[in-house]
Amino acid sequence: MLGMRFRNFALSASLVAAALSGPAANAAPQEHGRKYKALPPTANVTVTVVKAFNGKPFPNAGVVFHANRDGKSAGNLEVKTDPDGHAKIDVLEVGSHVLLQVIAKGFATYAAEFDLTEAGKEVSVALERPRAQVSTYENNDGKSAAAKPGVQERKIPAPANPEHPR
Repeated sequence: MLGMRFRNFALSASLVAAALSGPAANAAPQEHGRKYKALPPTANVTVTVVKAFNGKPFPNAGVVFHANRDGKSAGNLEVKTDPDGHAKIDVLEVGSHVLLQVIAKGFATYAAEFDLTEAGKEVSVALERPRAQVSTYENNDGKSAAAKPGVQERKIPAPANPEHPR
């Protein structure tokens, strides 16, 4: 007898709870706390990185985003490229001024700036091998220094005594 009363009570309690939570919860808008601030709109940014000399994708290159909003820094984010050379990010705020840097070992650093719109941004980057720096002290006769292509590598001098190498 007690078991039957308990079963009837549990059934009626669950029906009352379902009736109260159903339409009332859907009709009222969700309330937030007093310090709640809606998130700003964001846009997608896709960076495609390839090697300039052969056009193949560059995996594992560091893509750094420096975002500025209303003259204040919004922080830095770094993403690595996937095996297809793509780096994707979707957390930058619309209207931000973004400085983009692509860093990879053995290649010259690439930099670009853009303003982020609602449509997002797609950037294609072709990384090149580094070139020699131009020095104003190299030529003393008034001519400007010319950039030499290629990587400046350390030259190891030949040993003074060929019988006893270092």
